[in-house]
Amino acid sequence: MRISRLFRLLACCALLCTIEAPGQARSEIVGKAAPEFVRRDLHGHEVDLEKYRGSVVLLNFWATWCAPCQVELPEFEAWQKKYGADGLRVIAVSMDDGDAGVRKTVRRLHLNLAVVMGDAEIGQAYGGVLGLPVTFLIDREGKIAAQFKGETDLGQMEGEIGRLLSR
Repeated sequence: MRISRLFRLLACCALLCTIEAPGQARSEIVGKAAPEFVRRDLHGHEVDLEKYRGSVVLLNFWATWCAPCQVELPEFEAWQKKYGADGLRVIAVSMDDGDAGVRKTVRRLHLNLAVVMGDAEIGQAYGGVLGLPVTFLIDREGKIAAQFKGETDLGQMEGEIGRLLSR
């Protein structure tokens, strides 16, 4: 238990010590094909990123102990309802160690979006997810169009979603 708390403390420190300002970030992964993955969501349904091709995907890495994540997730849920008919799909990748707390948070926040469990492998595939939250916007062709690190201006992110949906 102490190791888990220490890990969380170090992760929070890493987030606070990032060199980049919060918001949209430019990284080597932006403009490239989104790394494919197949995971089971909390209900046991398969989430295959390749099958989301043709939609705009908001891929969010989060954790139950991350305060900015708790603010963003309900907004992402609202956007999926608002823009779902236009082709927006949200996948939330929890970087927690186990799913018990994740399930509790999903119930508390009334989330009805795809929530999968992440690990170091998927984090590394997306450029090394060290601080949370980290959100990627993937265009209809499967390329990463934008990356947002840390607590982000949600208006800016929504504007980018609108731009991608209008293509």
